[in-house]
Amino acid sequence: MNLLIDKLSKYDAPQQAKAAGIYPYFRVIESDQDTEVIINGKKVLMFGSNAYLGLTNHPKVKEAAIQAVKKYGTGMAGSRFLNGTLDIHIELEKKLARFLGKDDAIIYSTGFQVNLGVVSCLTGREDYILWDELDHASIIEGHRLSYSQKLKFRHNDMDSLEKQLQKCEPDKVKLIVVDGVFSMEGDIANIPEIVRLAKKYNANIMVDEAHGLGILGYQGRGACDHFGLLPEVDLVMGTFSKSLASIGGFIASSEPVINYLRHNSRSYIFSASNTPAATAAANAAFDIMVSEPERIEHLWKLTNYALMRFREMGCEIGNTSTPIIPLFIRDNDKTFLVTKDLFDRGIFVNPVVAPAVASADTLIRFSLMATHTFEQLDYALDKIEASLRRAGILHRERELV
Repeated sequence: MNLLIDKLSKYDAPQQAKAAGIYPYFRVIESDQDTEVIINGKKVLMFGSNAYLGLTNHPKVKEAAIQAVKKYGTGMAGSRFLNGTLDIHIELEKKLARFLGKDDAIIYSTGFQVNLGVVSCLTGREDYILWDELDHASIIEGHRLSYSQKLKFRHNDMDSLEKQLQKCEPDKVKLIVVDGVFSMEGDIANIPEIVRLAKKYNANIMVDEAHGLGILGYQGRGACDHFGLLPEVDLVMGTFSKSLASIGGFIASSEPVINYLRHNSRSYIFSASNTPAATAAANAAFDIMVSEPERIEHLWKLTNYALMRFREMGCEIGNTSTPIIPLFIRDNDKTFLVTKDLFDRGIFVNPVVAPAVASADTLIRFSLMATHTFEQLDYALDKIEASLRRAGILHRERELV
């Protein structure tokens, strides 16, 4: 008997969902990642993408990737540490560091690898990592690999954070790691209070700006800049796979931190370098983000309108104030059913269910892009309201669409 196969064969949740006709994952897209995509030959409005600035099919971004392939080829065949460093890697790193007011930056192959490689290696056995309970999985995996002591605090609860800081030895390193914008809930970290507590207890701060970059702050500098506190944050992480329309990630910080990471971060040293095309695409998207502020302005007009409409419907959307809008369903089966109903009606949204969240916290993640139109948004909002009402999520009487 194959014990491994026997054990894993008992996992049949996907098969059950498929049999029920409500399996919502790995839907194959046959077009570019735009506000409208084609799945199984059918046009569907995309409200499940992280391409917040709508740049994945921008002509300048695509052309930059094409030219990079022509000049450098398709891959690096090695890590940055050895044969995998290009001049365009260095150019983008310096540009990101200047943009965020830091000494230097490092590009990793993915955003996940940034958090994995940074959080796992910065602190030692006698040090502390303090993390928000709703931090991204990459942060959690990073601190799991660390030998440091890990202290979890309740989501965005500064009293909880302070209590955990009080447990730390004063003369040991204390690294507070949070998402700037939380990827499922859409709310913003209380960075002003985190900075205040960090100063009080002589702690350091790392902020994951994966979902803040390109949305918040001057020219899209993120949540830290949104509060005017970018200089007070020691490490700023970002990804290229959201607003910057590519794949990869980076960490920006002081020279001693970056020097240490370059020579000790295992997910950086032992991973193949970011491809020329991905690097050039991110660079081009970055330039567009900075030079076309109207994109961010339109995104916020859409966001404020959508937030108003969802609240008028009576939707439970938590504390979000960003283009990431959670529609709490609080029931696994209903979350799947509403997702399928919306897809059948031409709306692509993402279900977030157990075990990713507790069964009582299941939600549909609705996200906006700067390239959405108000007509597309109104259409989607009307369909969502009707679907939620059919599922018994909304109770106020209104005419169904």
